Amino acid sequence: MAKLIYNRLLQLVAVVFGVGALTFVLMRSLPGDMAFRIASSRYGQDNVSAEAAEFIRQELNLNQSGISTFFSWLVDLAQFNLGNSLVSGQPVSEIVSHQLGHSLLLAVAGIVLSVLLAFALGFASVKWQRWFEPVAVTLSIAVRALPVFVIGLVLILIFSLYWQWLPVAGFDTPQHLILPTATLAIALAATSNRIVATSTRQVIRAPFYQFSMMKGLTPWRTFQRHGVRNILLPVVAFIGIQFITVIEGIVMIESLFSWPGVGHGLAHAIFARDIPVIQGTALCLGVMFVMLNMIVDLLCYWIDPRIKEEQ
Repeated sequence: MAKLIYNRLLQLVAVVFGVGALTFVLMRSLPGDMAFRIASSRYGQDNVSAEAAEFIRQELNLNQSGISTFFSWLVDLAQFNLGNSLVSGQPVSEIVSHQLGHSLLLAVAGIVLSVLLAFALGFASVKWQRWFEPVAVTLSIAVRALPVFVIGLVLILIFSLYWQWLPVAGFDTPQHLILPTATLAIALAATSNRIVATSTRQVIRAPFYQFSMMKGLTPWRTFQRHGVRNILLPVVAFIGIQFITVIEGIVMIESLFSWPGVGHGLAHAIFARDIPVIQGTALCLGVMFVMLNMIVDLLCYWIDPRIKEEQ
């Protein structure tokens, strides 16, 4: 376990450097004058002039070379200082920490709901294999072929515009969480329910499982003692792979539903060329990805005793 944590921490350092360098290079490579873009975000599109852009350029030291600016950012990062927003002047740490709570709420709610949907659909596919399995496979393929924002648009059309049951955007009431959570959960469960069905089918056909039934254990007792952990292991491991989908989905879903999280803030920061906010947000998402994968590895370590024996 110690080796696992050590490897993940090394990966975390590489992610921090790689994300910072990549976002810096990409934003510096975009066409257009960064000073004009920042000035338009700060003062408004109608109030931008060459003098305002030059003032921004001198104020923020945008004439410095890219290498010196990047290494200054690394030095500040080593002191846990993400800098200040080029547009609002607020500390990036305050902006990201405020948005992160909303994103974590959406991510956790979406993952929990997707797991419940995946197990319900997976177990139903095994129990009613003749008629339910083809339906589940067809729906899973159809949903996986759609981008996340299309799923969100369909839910908006049905539940907000047609039936008018749920609000489209905002963060004022718990009802605002339902559509973004459902969008993320459906996108995740479209694949994970197939993993649950396949894993369940393999476990109940395994010799050790059949032997437990022959010993006289009830089906529920056999499933509880010998089925749960063996089914959970591939599902938990696959959830770690799906974290990429979670991060991608958060950015799209928050922009679609105006959810005040890091994805929504990242979209605005990219448009405004607010490099410190972009780097801080991307860094936060990268660190969150590594930490969540470490948690998944530790769960797999706890679920499967064979991993302990191999190590």
